[in-house]
Amino acid sequence: MMTKVGFLPEETSSFVGRRAELARLETALATRRMTTLIGPGGVGKTRLALRAARAAADRYPDGAWWADLSPLYDDALLLPTVSDAVGLADHTLRMPVEALCEWLSDKRLLLVLDSAEHLRAPCSHLLAELLTTSPGLTVLVTSRQPLGTRGEHAVRIQPLPVDGAPDALQLFEDRLRAGDPRAGLDTPGDRAAAADICRRLEGIPLAIELAAAGIGRHTVAQLATRIGTRFDAPVDAEGLTASRLDLLADDSLRPRRHRTLRTTIGWSHELCSPLERLLWARLTLLRTDFDDETAREVCTGGPLTPDEVDRALQGLVAQSVVQRDGTRYRMLDTLREYGRMWLAELGEERAAADRHAASFLGLARRAHDGWTGPDQITWYHTVADTHLDLCAALDHLLAHDVAGAQEMAGRVGFFWACCGHLSEARGYAQRALDAGPVEGPHRTRLQWVLGVAALLQGDFATAEKYGALCTAIALYDHDDEGMLGATYLSGLTQLMNGEPAAALEAAERVLRMTETAPPDGGPAGQRATATDTASEPGASGSTASESGGDPAPLESAHRLRCRLITVFALTALGRLTESGRAAAALRRSCERGGEYWTRSYADYQLALIALLRGRPEASAAHARAMLAGKHRLRDSFGIALGLDILAAAIAAQGAGAQAARVYGTGHAYWRMVGHPQRGTPELGPVRETCELQARAAVGDEAYQRAFERGQADNAEVGLAAALQTELQL
Repeated sequence: MMTKVGFLPEETSSFVGRRAELARLETALATRRMTTLIGPGGVGKTRLALRAARAAADRYPDGAWWADLSPLYDDALLLPTVSDAVGLADHTLRMPVEALCEWLSDKRLLLVLDSAEHLRAPCSHLLAELLTTSPGLTVLVTSRQPLGTRGEHAVRIQPLPVDGAPDALQLFEDRLRAGDPRAGLDTPGDRAAAADICRRLEGIPLAIELAAAGIGRHTVAQLATRIGTRFDAPVDAEGLTASRLDLLADDSLRPRRHRTLRTTIGWSHELCSPLERLLWARLTLLRTDFDDETAREVCTGGPLTPDEVDRALQGLVAQSVVQRDGTRYRMLDTLREYGRMWLAELGEERAAADRHAASFLGLARRAHDGWTGPDQITWYHTVADTHLDLCAALDHLLAHDVAGAQEMAGRVGFFWACCGHLSEARGYAQRALDAGPVEGPHRTRLQWVLGVAALLQGDFATAEKYGALCTAIALYDHDDEGMLGATYLSGLTQLMNGEPAAALEAAERVLRMTETAPPDGGPAGQRATATDTASEPGASGSTASESGGDPAPLESAHRLRCRLITVFALTALGRLTESGRAAAALRRSCERGGEYWTRSYADYQLALIALLRGRPEASAAHARAMLAGKHRLRDSFGIALGLDILAAAIAAQGAGAQAARVYGTGHAYWRMVGHPQRGTPELGPVRETCELQARAAVGDEAYQRAFERGQADNAEVGLAAALQTELQL
């Protein structure tokens, strides 16, 4: 269980020098609400900001949080990116900026926005609103230029000193040894040659790292000679080295220093083989960290075979153009910027974007197919972690391949709804429907995504509308999966509107309609439904394979979710024995297939049923099982529901203060999704009883203190405390 407060990236290489800058930043963060580190690309702003944020994090009760803006090509995803960074998964219909302002309004935290120079105006506008409405917020920004926000304190970052201080030379040697632990500056003349390289490169950290990566193909002395030759090359009328690198010029920066970095990147580019240069250009389409398989999918074509991609990628890693962290890779924005220039010069932008979109459409298909299976959580996290690439692929497909966009938006939409990206799920589904005609399962899926997103946002009228549409279309198309999905959407809407009998009748009817014969040709109807004679809640039961028969076939995600509606409805109707059996059977079906999302809600229902039947210990155990699953899925809405049930179970056992704290943590999660407490109507009395029991056990004053402590806890810390099984009577 993660208990650290906030999120800062890990430092994967040594940090050299910068004592004076760190001291200045420490003072700035303690006395200023907004500080911007400014300086040219490659000067070390990101590393310095990360080190400063890590050193200051303990001063912020609500943590230090990091948002990397470099992958954003425009401001369309700025708000979702910042919201993700601070843990907000808003489920409401509010404007995103309003939700973010409210989320941060009472928090004391440090927010770091890295690489904001290409979004200066929208970042400035956003930060002006956040700083006005959030008095406990401190912001640290890295940018090549100031943002111009009122109250901004700019700190200019200079390169490492090269005369009279060892920092630049130390960095060169550290990076040299990182590439080859046996390497060093031990040969006579090497240290002097390395110092000359650092002076030539004016102490710019990125330039020094790129130069150090060239050792292996050259000795230190040879490298110094080659760099010297390049830097003494003829210049044009403006005093700049004549090169394609001039396309990257930034008039706001000192020409000579900017020329130094541009020249160094160009020199590194020339050291690459032709296939490494081509891969460098093609990799710039990737917005997020990537693995070998993604690199092959996005970059293979022409002379770059899959094997050549692998070889060229390792070559780029060796030259520090690409950074490796375990099995993942990333490229610095300065180097990505250079690669994009080359991609345009090669005339490959459209072809590369087509490959990128095809790769992530393939990912969406595999994730959709893998939802019900042992890799569900892995796919869930993959979709969450590649959000920016999926959005970029969808934007490209909407412009160039509408059918592909319609398929992709439908396949990835439920993941996004579960991850809290409701605005994107709803927005892209609507854009895909509006882009052109769509028939069959893709149309049903898109309308289903729209309905689910609307339901989670509390827009029940829209959810009801799309539930009816999905039902009509699925009937017309004879689409069983579409019928099951439509019934889940309509049934959940009916449950939220207090109509459990209608939800139960529809779910049972559709489950019967879509029943198919098992593979051995035996009688249909062997799958568990609401009337399954399963064991009592919490019993493990046995599968066909355990009793010597053939294993039961795995059920689709839509079928499992439709069965979940029957469980919810039976509980709401007070038919607890039937509901308990159905929930236990559903949980076994999910467990057999490796499905966590529906299984967690089966655990939730088992917790509620046990509580209503006067078994608070069993209820607490089921609630904790539900919370463990929802935590693995990063499902904040599910965690909020689970904490409410756990608090009620703890209160029923007489641990009033502990129940109040868990209840307070639940309120923190409800705020995270932007809603007051939500759920089906029967939960209201359960919550009221919980509070009354807890107050009666410890008194109003102690209850309030514990509740406020739970609310004030960082969400992860509070959840970790809630999962402790020992009662505090």
